[in-house]
Amino acid sequence: MTMTQANQTLPDGFLSQIQNIVGPSGLITDPADMEPYLEEQRGLFRGQTPCVVRPGSTGEVSRVLAACYDSGVPVVPQGGNTGLCGGAVASGELILSLSRMNKVRAVDPANFTMTVDAGCVLADLQNVADEHDRLFPLSLGAEGSCQIGGNLSTNAGGTAVLRYGNTRELTLGLEVVLPDGRIWDGLTGLRKNNTGYDLKHLFIGAEGSLGIITGAVIKMFPKPHSRHTAFIALKDLDSVLEVLARARAASADTVSGFELVPRIAIEISVRHIDGAIDFLDEPHDWCALIEFESSDQNSNLGEVMEGFLATAFEDGLVVDAVIAQSEAQREQMWFLREAMVLAQKPEGASIKNDVSVPISSVPEFIRQANAAVTRACPGIRPVAFGHVGDGNVHYNLTQPDGADGDAFLARWDEICHLVHDVVDSMRGSFSAEHGIGKIKVAELAAHKVGVEIDMMRSIKQMLDPKGLMNPGKVL
Repeated sequence: MTMTQANQTLPDGFLSQIQNIVGPSGLITDPADMEPYLEEQRGLFRGQTPCVVRPGSTGEVSRVLAACYDSGVPVVPQGGNTGLCGGAVASGELILSLSRMNKVRAVDPANFTMTVDAGCVLADLQNVADEHDRLFPLSLGAEGSCQIGGNLSTNAGGTAVLRYGNTRELTLGLEVVLPDGRIWDGLTGLRKNNTGYDLKHLFIGAEGSLGIITGAVIKMFPKPHSRHTAFIALKDLDSVLEVLARARAASADTVSGFELVPRIAIEISVRHIDGAIDFLDEPHDWCALIEFESSDQNSNLGEVMEGFLATAFEDGLVVDAVIAQSEAQREQMWFLREAMVLAQKPEGASIKNDVSVPISSVPEFIRQANAAVTRACPGIRPVAFGHVGDGNVHYNLTQPDGADGDAFLARWDEICHLVHDVVDSMRGSFSAEHGIGKIKVAELAAHKVGVEIDMMRSIKQMLDPKGLMNPGKVL
């Protein structure tokens, strides 16, 4: 009997078959031991599975998927389980965890590449690059526990997209196990290869719905030896566009971070998160965190930043600023940025939106979205922050003071629909870097035109004809 979302019964002898492939340490069936794989980051879903399978090699992944394909057993791939859209939540399916596949297979400093297992933790890869005087620039709040396979499967963005691109741009080759167990070895370190379709892009951002990424060749860059960071107060929201443009021009486009920070985010961070501080003497409605970086330790970027800020002051675009005077102060500034995420939970229920619009439309998007959600829910508290340098706004909405949290969350679809209508009017995306998962499946169907959905379904049917890979996600 095949397993469904309503019934967790596996075919007779199936678990023994899987254990023969992965060994006793690679199969978890005890409910207590499975618990960490069933918890979801935001607490919006509760996972359910008959077993967690932890293969130790690509060959084992291949044999496990072949067995699932033959028996009709659906599979949910899982990396570090840090996703924000429910993409790694099982609803009765087998969970296949890549956590044991955590080896760096090769480092090629001359080619500026690493070849890695999908289960490698992101922070570990950053450290390996650093040991070779190189930089792997993907950086996000969950980097201490998220895995590169999950980053690839969601096309993760992070704080350095403005300069280095998102995960798709950081990837040269992939190794993928297809739903029927076949292995595609596309682990190339080539930067030029026009031999037909670039198949890796089918799997990057597919959230495990077409196959399981087991390895990757990722790009490295020269290691930065000079970083200069400033926390600034903007005259108003519209000033952010000119300040960003001037920063890029003044620094020869070495801006590696440009984060928009609203006053409410600073207030709740200082209120709830130990170590979060307000760097400016007076409160300001809109601030920004800016970072320049260079691989040249003798660069004059510090002087460049000071000159850029001085001109912005003279022209009235910036009204206050603090330049980090040490690495410790720089880390404090970035800690405040990450604290903005954590501080929202103590304030009550929060409806999350991860959207992108053209950079030139960011201020108008925030104004229009604020007006729309406030009309629908007076007292709602928008917390609009994030990687404005690449047009990505984390548009989160905290419940009104004193409101019932459950009642507020019950309006999730209604409120998000209002926000996404504004995004659509600006030809933006309702999912900038977090993916679709379970949460946004209906939104994808509503906001993608018919031909796009048809093409996506055709690809899914071709590669996963039995619909066993991460069912109910994306499509």
